[in-house]
Amino acid sequence: MKELYDKVSQKISKVLTNSYSTSFSIGIRALSAHIRNDIYAIYGFVRLADEIVDSFHDFDKKTLLDELKKETYQSIERRISTNPILNNFQETVNKYKIDNELIDAFFRSMENDLYQNVHSYSSYNDYIYGSAEVVGLMCLRVFVNGNDEKYMYLKPYAQALGAAFQKVNFLRDMKDDYYRLGRIYFPSINFNDINSKTLLEIKSDIENDFRNAEIGIRQLPDCCKFGVYVAYVYYKGLFYKILSLHPSMLLKQRIRISNFRKILLFLKSFIEYKMRYV
Repeated sequence: MKELYDKVSQKISKVLTNSYSTSFSIGIRALSAHIRNDIYAIYGFVRLADEIVDSFHDFDKKTLLDELKKETYQSIERRISTNPILNNFQETVNKYKIDNELIDAFFRSMENDLYQNVHSYSSYNDYIYGSAEVVGLMCLRVFVNGNDEKYMYLKPYAQALGAAFQKVNFLRDMKDDYYRLGRIYFPSINFNDINSKTLLEIKSDIENDFRNAEIGIRQLPDCCKFGVYVAYVYYKGLFYKILSLHPSMLLKQRIRISNFRKILLFLKSFIEYKMRYV
């Protein structure tokens, strides 16, 4: 029965999401039940491609990514895949008419990770668009349920939130990106002299993204507003924890927020949401 296979595919996307990201999992659980599976589908697909370029070091990453790209478009066209993650993703893509341009841009950024280790300002912005902003736009397609007018209005705010999340990830993962993967994403950073002045420029840029993102969050449909706000509060908490540390610590450890602190942030989100958004 195809219906059973689709349900299994949904469960696998959910397991993949929960296994790799407790922060996004908390946010997704705060969404309305009828859209959760679609967001799990998007995140599961993104996570699969990301793992190929970041983790599969003993294998031919280019071939694996090329195969995934081909199978992704085939699954969308055929409306089925024997890969459960892609089967779930194609269902969401077809249901909400997610534009192939967003998927194209995502794969370009993943392919970029195979070849480019140092970024200019131009390639940095292109990478963020393809690796993060388009993911926010895929989710926005689900949130507005096919309303093109609302999608176009909220689009820049969704991009700002995706950009903020990605830049915070760059700060959080700087040690692993530099020493394990040999990547430098921020064009302004000199790894021989990471100082407060450099971080102040990055801080200003990310705070601007967060400010713009919150404008959009306030105007999201009720089905997703709280869940997106939870993720927003979590990432702002992580951002300011990173900034509270000495700049040299960015190359010494991966900055984390404890599970207990995540629970506190969730409660904080709930209280703030009730006071400011409802």
